[in-house]
Amino acid sequence: MSRRGTARLALAAGAAALLVLVVFGGLGSLVLMGVGWAGLALTAAGMWWMLTHTGWIRVLAALLVVAAPLGVLLLYAAAGLLWVVLVSLGLWALAVSAGRAALVEDTPPSMTERPVSRAERPFLIMNPLSGGGKVERFHLAERARALGAEVVVLDPAQRQDVTELASRAVQGGADLLGVAGGDGTQASVARVAAEHDIPFMVISAGTRNHFAKDLGLDRQDPSRCLEALTDGVELRIDLGYLHAGDAGEPGDPSTGRVFINNASFGVYAEVVQSPAYRDDKARTVLEMLPDLLTQPSGTRLSVRAGSLTMDGPQAALVSNNPYARGDSAGMGRRERLDSGELGVLCVNVGNAAEATELLLRGRQGRGLTAATTREVVVDANAPVIPVGVDGEALVLPTPVRCRLAAGALRVRVPRHRPGVPHGAPPMDWRRVRRLALTMGRVAAGRGAA
Repeated sequence: MSRRGTARLALAAGAAALLVLVVFGGLGSLVLMGVGWAGLALTAAGMWWMLTHTGWIRVLAALLVVAAPLGVLLLYAAAGLLWVVLVSLGLWALAVSAGRAALVEDTPPSMTERPVSRAERPFLIMNPLSGGGKVERFHLAERARALGAEVVVLDPAQRQDVTELASRAVQGGADLLGVAGGDGTQASVARVAAEHDIPFMVISAGTRNHFAKDLGLDRQDPSRCLEALTDGVELRIDLGYLHAGDAGEPGDPSTGRVFINNASFGVYAEVVQSPAYRDDKARTVLEMLPDLLTQPSGTRLSVRAGSLTMDGPQAALVSNNPYARGDSAGMGRRERLDSGELGVLCVNVGNAAEATELLLRGRQGRGLTAATTREVVVDANAPVIPVGVDGEALVLPTPVRCRLAAGALRVRVPRHRPGVPHGAPPMDWRRVRRLALTMGRVAAGRGAA
């Protein structure tokens, strides 16, 4: 189907979704929509109370989170209109899907791939504990050695400096550095690769594999990442750098601590400082959030992103390239890693009403500020602040500057990757309508000529 046809399908499906509600729901369609929005608002409020309270209030809030959407469905069913709602939602989902498909060609192209020759002396560092033992389970060391790579498997019994290992390997003639491990280990070795301008290779053997996901790598079978050694292409991507205290003064951006994903400040950074976080993340978060969100700790953040200044946010996330526009929490994926800009998300939510607005409106909510820039300065009314850097807990002197080194890292990836993003844009009804109508007028004009 042509883009014009897909755009028209989106408009038709959207209109049909509303028509089904009006025709079969009658005047009750307004009630249906009101009940649905009320259910969402109650769910959001319940989630906020769960995060900001303990004891019996948290229990009641959890019950509300479950009961609100269930109650909405029961009311729809009792009125005999559940099928109307489901059909309308299905048509609306079709409208959004078709609209995004029609806009795909308006999005920027994916990261540029460059053909490369095979590395002659690849050097790989593997952490046997990462991802619950994926290195051993997928026989990554043996497979990599069979492909001609030198492999060092870290000894869990002693602490080893991966930066030093990588630097010695480069001095010994390594022409590619790679890591099978977590994002923190990857960032340390990536810095060495960037300093020497040699390719860097990621093997998705970590737990969450955020960086591997944004590169399109196979996160289910990390052994497929080894195809980069024999049939690879190269991407030029950006790197984020942290400069703390006196080291944060203007200078070469390619100094300081590297982050490949993000640096977090405020609430989340406080949580990851806890010794209990590594052993039980969910429980630690639930135990600490009430105090962090509702009781001022005395440390007040100030975030400056270009000309924009945000005072007193509860949390700030600075990412190496911005997260997708539909991702309000910075938990999804980055559409590209070579835009030349940092992404900034600041959250300041003080009550259930603001939490509800943030859930319903996303980046348009008053509690969330999003921006892009080349440099971010995070300051505070304290000499040091906790910072989470690619999931690792640090305490750094203020101010903390985040800078971007555009195109600093050469990444070697397999030619064929299952997770390469297609770059589907967020829904924009104005653009879809303009696409459907304008192309129709152009076609009519040509026919008249």
